[in-house]
This record gives sequence, C-alpha cells and structure tokens, in this order.
Amino acid sequence: MFAMRIKAIAVNTFREAIRDKILYSLLFFALMMIGSSLLVGSLTLGEYTKIIKDVGLAAISLFGTLISIFVGITLVNKEIDRRTVYTVLSKPIHRWEFILGKYGGLALTLAVEVAIMTIGFLGLVYYVSNEVAIGLLPAIGLIYLELLLLTAFAVLFSSFSTPMLSGLFTLSVFIIGHLTSDIRLHGGKSESYVVRTISNVMYYVLPNLENFNLKNQAVHNVAPAAGHLEFAVAYGILYATMVLMAAVVIFQGRDFK
Repeated sequence: MFAMRIKAIAVNTFREAIRDKILYSLLFFALMMIGSSLLVGSLTLGEYTKIIKDVGLAAISLFGTLISIFVGITLVNKEIDRRTVYTVLSKPIHRWEFILGKYGGLALTLAVEVAIMTIGFLGLVYYVSNEVAIGLLPAIGLIYLELLLLTAFAVLFSSFSTPMLSGLFTLSVFIIGHLTSDIRLHGGKSESYVVRTISNVMYYVLPNLENFNLKNQAVHNVAPAAGHLEFAVAYGILYATMVLMAAVVIFQGRDFK
C-alpha cells in the first residue's frame, strides 16, 4: 500500500517538474553546449573526437547538477509555500512517504533529462567519428548517480531551509565533494592538529564525489579500475539513503499547524 502512495507522489512530482520552463531552458543550454563542442574541437589541432567527448561529458555533469539543485530545492518548498502540504499530509500519507515520493519524482525527472542529453551527445559523437561510443555510458551512469546524491542533499536542505540557502548548501556540497581528497592532502601537511583533524573529519563525513568521476578515463578509452564501478554504486546508494533518512527525520519534526 505504501508503495502505491509513494508512486502516486512521485508521478505527480514528475509531472510538476517537467512543466517547469526553467527546466527546459537548462536542457536547451546543455544541448547547445554539447553542440558547441563541434566548434571547440574544430579550433584545436588533433584529438577532435576526444575534445567533443570531454566537453559533452562536462556539459551533462554541469547542467545535470544545475537541474538537480534547482528542482530539488524548489518542489518541497513549493508544497509548503502553497500550503498544499497541509492537504497532502491530511490524507493517510506518512511524512516519510511524502519525502520518498518527492525524491522518486525528482530522480525520474533527472533520468529523463540525462537520457535526452545522452542521446544528443552520443548522436553527435557518432556524427563526427562514426563511433557508437558505448564506452561513455559507465561515466554517464556515474554522473547520474552523483546527481541523485546531490538531489538527496537538496531535499534534505529544503526540508528545513529556504530555497536560496538550500541551493547554496547543495552547491557547497558539490564543490567541496570534489575537493575532499585535496582538502585532506593539504590539511594533513599542516602543523596544526586542529586543521589536520578538521580536514580528516571533512574527508570522511562529506561525500567524495570524485568516486563518480570517470570522465577522463572515458574520454581516453581507459577502463575503470577493477571494482570501481561496484564501489561507486554501493557508495552512492548508501550515502543517498543516509541523507534521505536525515531528511525524513527533520521533516517528521516540522510543525505545519
């Protein structure tokens, strides 16, 4: 029974998300950026296809991140601002079902957006090189997994904060998440025990989003290290689950009266 309620919320969330004009604007610019890789590649000497692959993967990652942050921070807050959350929660729906349903709808929205960008990207690669670039799919898959984790953080922050702060917090997670190894490396060289401790805590507590980065390997046709894909998938699912659990706990404690 609870699965049907979560599915209903997810479908409604998906329908609401795909009606957002800003979403289409971001998707349009993503496809334009992927297409612009043709111009960038033409201005370089050699490695034409690699430049296109590099720019295309970067575009999917960048605009996917913008979509996950924008959609993730607004949909829960829209329900609160419009007071529709009162109507929803007055029905026999648990708050954790509401959060999971929202997240499921956002995940479906991201899946559609990433699929569209991927089709356009792979079509462009095939056009310029006559190559069916199946080897790029693992990198794109991990990009999608990273977006799901960022979306979980966006839902978490939006469960207790304003859209602007939620966006800043989620963007900070994205930036720091790609720098955790560097932070630990440079912090470990510090003579201050406090700095070394903080850098270690940040490394182990904050998500290491570089686990989902296979762009360089994909561009240069280098196979990922053995077990890396399995580890990244398990890491992403586990971390996103913990973040969503925190979102549920916070949302359960909010008073909407």
